[in-house]
Amino acid sequence: MRHLPPLAAVRAFEAAARHENFSQAAAELGMTQAGVSYQIRLLEERLGLPLFVRSKRRVTLSDAGRKVAPLISAALDGISEAFESVTQEDDGVLTISTAQTFAANWLAPRLGNFQIERPELAVRLQTSERLVDFARDEVDVAIRMGAGPWPGLCQHFLMRLHNTPFCSPAFRDRHRIERPEDLLRVPRLSADDPMWRTWLRAAGVVEAEPAGSRGIRLDSQVAEGNAALAGHGVGLLTPLYWRSEIADGRLVRLFEPLAFERASMWLVYPEHKRARPKIRAFRLWLEAAVRREAELGPAEVFTPPEP
Repeated sequence: MRHLPPLAAVRAFEAAARHENFSQAAAELGMTQAGVSYQIRLLEERLGLPLFVRSKRRVTLSDAGRKVAPLISAALDGISEAFESVTQEDDGVLTISTAQTFAANWLAPRLGNFQIERPELAVRLQTSERLVDFARDEVDVAIRMGAGPWPGLCQHFLMRLHNTPFCSPAFRDRHRIERPEDLLRVPRLSADDPMWRTWLRAAGVVEAEPAGSRGIRLDSQVAEGNAALAGHGVGLLTPLYWRSEIADGRLVRLFEPLAFERASMWLVYPEHKRARPKIRAFRLWLEAAVRREAELGPAEVFTPPEP
């Protein structure tokens, strides 16, 4: 008969050991910091030795904690994989989660090529603006916006988020937009978006006062791009999401400067799933697709930002 400590205490220790921070472990597990501390105390009392060295401002693993932590992580990964193998996990289905704009304007038009390369896989694409919880959601990989790092996840840089103003040719001609300063007197879509101020500053334009909440406010770049196509205003858009509309002249880029967001696009998935054939296949395909995109430039979009 195995004499095992409570699983709740083991999970609390494993998360706290990874972060070397009780608060971050609590956030990951959906517990309070006091709850994590209590579970670890139970484990230490059962073992009869400390797993952490506690000081006023931080906790660090003790020698015993450092010895056992990787073994516990591997054991929990094994438990997770064991249950996945007989429940929802299906190596014939690849479920991808990403934001609506990236899905609609970049990934979906290319995803058929991956399906042709891997016809044995059923590919499922879900869109959501929230971060995926891999422990709860039935998702294999996610393409997310952020700066990282994300503990427990493999993460692969794809591209930096960037924007510049676009509108329809008729809107540009009707409003005689010739200089960046002209954007202050024409309808801008989601004009209160902080990225507008960032772009204007990059173009050397000082906005006398914030745009406020007047005008059309949209909650996705897909909506802003379609509103710009319809001639309702100037949208701050990501050029590589709208290459076909730019190429056929339905959208015109007004000026050269790009405004970069602090966030980038990343492919992420749990570390313990890195060897799954379907995940490896998708990663290799996606990285190749991004390299082809990078050949069209600009280079700084595909260069990871400085940490």
